[in-house]
Amino acid sequence: MTPTLATLPPLATGGPVTVHWFRRDLRLSDHAALAAAQAQRRPVLGLFVYDRAILDLLPHEDRRVVFLHRQVAALKTALQALGSDLIVINGTVAAAWERLLATYPIAAVTTVRDYEPYATERDRWVGERLAQQGIGFQQVKDQVIFDTGEVLTGSGKPYQVFTPYKRAWLARLTDADLTPWALDTHPEAWARFAQPAPYPTLAELGFAQVPDLAPPPTTTDALLAHYGQTRNFPGQAGTSRLGVHLRFGTLSLRELARRALSLSEAYLNELIWRDFYQMILHHFPHVVGQAFKPTYDAIPWRDDPEGLARWKAGATGYPIVDAGMRELSATGYQHNRVRMITASFLTKHLLIDWRLGEAYFAEKLLDFELASNNGGWQWAAGTGVDAAPYFRIFNPAEQTRKFDPQLRYIRQWVPEFESLAYPKPIIDHREARERALATYKGVLGP
Repeated sequence: MTPTLATLPPLATGGPVTVHWFRRDLRLSDHAALAAAQAQRRPVLGLFVYDRAILDLLPHEDRRVVFLHRQVAALKTALQALGSDLIVINGTVAAAWERLLATYPIAAVTTVRDYEPYATERDRWVGERLAQQGIGFQQVKDQVIFDTGEVLTGSGKPYQVFTPYKRAWLARLTDADLTPWALDTHPEAWARFAQPAPYPTLAELGFAQVPDLAPPPTTTDALLAHYGQTRNFPGQAGTSRLGVHLRFGTLSLRELARRALSLSEAYLNELIWRDFYQMILHHFPHVVGQAFKPTYDAIPWRDDPEGLARWKAGATGYPIVDAGMRELSATGYQHNRVRMITASFLTKHLLIDWRLGEAYFAEKLLDFELASNNGGWQWAAGTGVDAAPYFRIFNPAEQTRKFDPQLRYIRQWVPEFESLAYPKPIIDHREARERALATYKGVLGP
């Protein structure tokens, strides 16, 4: 059902405005695109669109929508404190912009550049529509440190291997790249409205209220300083869990990178990986649905609905795998080390297509981000950039000994693992390893 667009409140002051279209940048601090909007010296009108092209694909109960709804409400409250408000539209992007163009004297539009295929096509359409009205559309780098053309090889091509990309990324980095953007908080810098702008409820958006399990958008210096030593142990609180806040821009990537630069090389390395995967998605969009390395598309994945179902349910008979899948189902989060273990198990032990695992994580992860999710799954399957070689097949028992030696994580999520109620392993590790090696070699050769 197409939602009815709420009536937009009239402006309280005359004159043209610059619209800033919030998407994955839900904050009013250290914001490059908002700074660009304010540099145009017009009142800035904040906009958020609940895009039905995205929402209509999601389940009725979705933790990410609950988190998003809360964060957009907080942004709206923050703008109201400045004497302004946030225009929120529940509808298609096309309908939203037709309504905006008919209602407000828009002189320019700013937004944060997005690298996902749907987003780039959407923004191409919006840019063309605005150009028909003589309105500029400025897309600003903000959700990465370096943009699509800023870290390239000597021949001007995108990197396809992480380590040389990282070296070039670090060599290019200056203080200016991490300098926060200051924003004008004076009321005259923001559009004012004659009445409050409406805000749809979750029910009006078509979603149910479920527990909001997102962590706060903060982490301690101590955690960052010890991240390199603690990050691989799922039974410890050794990771920041800030992925959801980077996904929706509720904290500044630059601020986090500044802290990591002084506190943790290992944490900064993860932020560079995030940039890298965003650039891979931009330069090689075929990775959505296809292997980065085309040869790997010939792998004869097994059609195994029962195995896939048991993997999803955390009932494979491998405790470290099952703990991860149960954590994901219960919380919308899965520890990063365990993500590698569970993905390796699906693709190597069960020989099930990585795309099915990628889709399941996309449905469940609170911090889902297309570029990183795709990159991680292709890494595990051996099909992507910097992939784990096909002959690297994680041994769940060995991973447990190394990273959950006291079984804290397993006992938390699989308390029955030592009882007769716990299922036997779905497949023997040695048998699975030999089958995977034979299958990959059959396609790739020795």
